[in-house]
Amino acid sequence: MKRAIIFGATGGIGQSICGELAAAGWSLYIHCNQKWDAACKISHKLAQKYPAQDFIPIRLNFSISDNKLIVFVKNLLPINAAVFAEGITDYNFVGQQKMAKIDQIMQINLIVPIKLTHLLEPLLIKNKFSRIVYLGSVYGGQGSALEAVYSASKAGLTRFSQAYAREVASTHLTVNVVAPGAVNTPMNAVFPKETMQEVKEEIPAGRLAESSDISFWIKNLLDPHSNYLTGQTIYVSGGWLL
Repeated sequence: MKRAIIFGATGGIGQSICGELAAAGWSLYIHCNQKWDAACKISHKLAQKYPAQDFIPIRLNFSISDNKLIVFVKNLLPINAAVFAEGITDYNFVGQQKMAKIDQIMQINLIVPIKLTHLLEPLLIKNKFSRIVYLGSVYGGQGSALEAVYSASKAGLTRFSQAYAREVASTHLTVNVVAPGAVNTPMNAVFPKETMQEVKEEIPAGRLAESSDISFWIKNLLDPHSNYLTGQTIYVSGGWLL
């Protein structure tokens, strides 16, 4: 049985990833931080639809200590893949951001994913094939004003995955980033409709991405046949910015 852990599974893109992978035959750990009821609901719904697979809700706060991260990983069943779809931002000027918020963005978006990668590596490389995919951002390739720290965290994922992929390529573990542009999710719903209309007009494809536009590529990167693509960042942006 092939199993993946989806960090940030209760978010808009995370839920789409769970649906795509479940349909492709994957069993899943469905991770949340605070939305436990949502994680349980996703797990129950998928278990009813795919009874031959298992779907396990799991909670982890990315602000916990290293020792608790170690315990978390030790309690996992064997996995073939890890997808890091969690992430936060803060629309603000760097000079006006609280220092604690800067730490939090870097911790959740970059530092803890790297630490979990370190801890998950022994589990992953035991398999004939294994995969890591990080959810990056178009802003990791072209930084955004008012999201400078977020941009830095996503750029860090791109460079980390490029370097780490070279370390583990001989173990059949591939490491890639899927970097969306503007996606029709609750994260972007905070903006006025006029602002989002202006963004749409800048996108050559003429629309925001849907979550399924992103999860499609993650599903393909996790496919056993996708074994020669590693260390790459795939920008799924409709031609916007990059």
